[in-house]
Amino acid sequence: MSDLSQQIRKGDGLIIVDLQWDFCPGGLLPVPDAHNTLPLLNKWIGRALAQNMPVYVSRDWHPKNHISFLERGGPWPPHCIQDTDGAQFHPDLLRDDKMVVVTKGTRFDKDQNSVFDETGFHQQLIHDGVRHLIIGGLALDGCVLQTVLDALHNGVQISVIQEGTRPMDAEAGRRAIERMAKEGAVII
Repeated sequence: MSDLSQQIRKGDGLIIVDLQWDFCPGGLLPVPDAHNTLPLLNKWIGRALAQNMPVYVSRDWHPKNHISFLERGGPWPPHCIQDTDGAQFHPDLLRDDKMVVVTKGTRFDKDQNSVFDETGFHQQLIHDGVRHLIIGGLALDGCVLQTVLDALHNGVQISVIQEGTRPMDAEAGRRAIERMAKEGAVII
């Protein structure tokens, strides 16, 4: 599988990770150049929907004073707080009623970086007959990496749209791509 022109097969699904306001320029925890993933990811979403491929979008949806926030000893400034503008999907992200929203980061006692972490997402994939996920979104060296590793751990094949994701840190992003490929992900 090399690019958008690849043949979508039965058993494929598309996941867009955390393309929310707070992770875009001007947000509370911006990923550099994040908004520039939108045109390519929207093409993938459009193609997937046109071919009746399942499309999932994840979101961080933190309670106020979440354990991952600096004020609670976590590594991050407050971001994607439930029911705030920053937690909303970027308005330019193509949306459709057929898309399934996967909410994570809601636990009070721990962070949930992976879309698979206690969300029921793996069961949803089984229900939908998805054995291979194509992934893009934010951030490459954070939630995308953790989702890819958990997908592989759960026996789900995965392909990463390299130009459809951005890292918080360029060197960490390079290492994330290397690690994902080493673990068995296909980088497209």
